[in-house]
Amino acid sequence: MAKTSTNTTDEAARFRALPWFYNDLDGSLAHAWAMLGRGVADRRSAFHTPVVATIDETGAPRQRVMVLRAADIAARSLRLHTDLRSEKLVHIEERPCVSLAFYDANAKLQLRLGALARIHAQDSIADQAWLNSRPQSRLCYEQAIAPGLPVVAPLPELPASAHVAQAEHGRLNFAVLIIVVQTIEWLYLAIEGHRRARWVWKDDRWQGTWLAP
Repeated sequence: MAKTSTNTTDEAARFRALPWFYNDLDGSLAHAWAMLGRGVADRRSAFHTPVVATIDETGAPRQRVMVLRAADIAARSLRLHTDLRSEKLVHIEERPCVSLAFYDANAKLQLRLGALARIHAQDSIADQAWLNSRPQSRLCYEQAIAPGLPVVAPLPELPASAHVAQAEHGRLNFAVLIIVVQTIEWLYLAIEGHRRARWVWKDDRWQGTWLAP
C-alpha cells in the first residue's frame, strides 16, 4: 500500500507541474501570442528571430532569419523590417503568402505561422518604424549595393558610432513588412505527452482544433 501511495503522489506532482495551457485550447492560443509578444520585447528570446520563408520565381521556398519588431494580437499582425532592394520583396509582390517558424528550446515550443505579407516603404507606417529604429540599425540600409548581389570583396565596415546620428540616407532603402497571420500551428513538447493544435482565421475569429502531436 505504501508503494501505491508513493506512486500516486509522484503522479499527482508530475501533472501539477504541467503548464496552465497544457490541455486548454484557448489558453494555448493565448500562450502562442504571449510568446510572440515576448519575442518582440526580449532580444534574448528565441522568438525574437524567426525563420521567414517566401516562394521565389521558380516556386521554390526561400528562407532567412529576420528580427521580430512588433506583434499585435488584435490585428493578428507582426512587423518586420527589411531592405527595399531585397530579393524577398520581389517574391512577396508576386506571391504574398509567407510562412514563419519559431522555436524556443527552453520553452519547449514551436510555432509555425501561415500569413499574408504587405510591403510598406514610402508611407506613414514605414516613416514611423524608421523613426523608432535605433540609429545603429539605420546604418545597415546605407550601403550602396543591394543585398544579395555579388561583390569582389567584403564591403567596407560600417561607420563608427560617432557617425550613427547621420545615418539618414538609408531611409530610401528601408521597408516594413506587415505580416497578417492566417493560420497558427502550435507544438508544445512535454515528457508527459506533446500537445499540438492549429487555428485558422475564419468568419472573423480563430477556429482551433487539437492535432495528434
